[in-house]
Amino acid sequence: MRTLSSAGARPDTVQACADDLTRDNVESMRQVEAQAMAKRTRADRMAAFVASFCGSMSFVWLHVLIFSTWLLMNSWPGLSHFDPYPFTFLTLVVSLEAIFLSAFILISQNYELRISDRRNQLDLQINLLTEQENTKMLQLLVQIAEKVGIDASDDAELRFLKQVTHPEKLIAQIEQAQQDQPMKSPSA
Repeated sequence: MRTLSSAGARPDTVQACADDLTRDNVESMRQVEAQAMAKRTRADRMAAFVASFCGSMSFVWLHVLIFSTWLLMNSWPGLSHFDPYPFTFLTLVVSLEAIFLSAFILISQNYELRISDRRNQLDLQINLLTEQENTKMLQLLVQIAEKVGIDASDDAELRFLKQVTHPEKLIAQIEQAQQDQPMKSPSA
């Protein structure tokens, strides 16, 4: 792991090191995403393909072509009409297509939700680790300050910040604040 040390380092060297760290982080996340993609089930891959195709202009133009052809073939004089007006069979086909497309899109969204939940869990764990590291650094800085004769005991904010953070207490505070907040009407 690289470290950033700005003491005595030239700005371009520090920037290059920061760029390397960022590049390493991006590559690490790319690998995590690639692993997640490789672990997808067959149904997830198929649903993603269908959802992706259905969200394209090719899908729209294909439907314009099919529906135009269908309507022309069933309304042009002199041709045999297999689905005359009011196009009951076309309605059935479009309804069935909508049902299946909805299922594929929901499967795809469920997969994306699982990935998003995993990312949120990763963010939470990193944030908690960062909080623990910062708390420990503050505790060490207070100890160093005491060793060199600096009295920081009257700093209430520092006393609070160097304490261990308890996520469950924060969640309780958030829930309490949400309960105390007056309900807003949807029109507001």
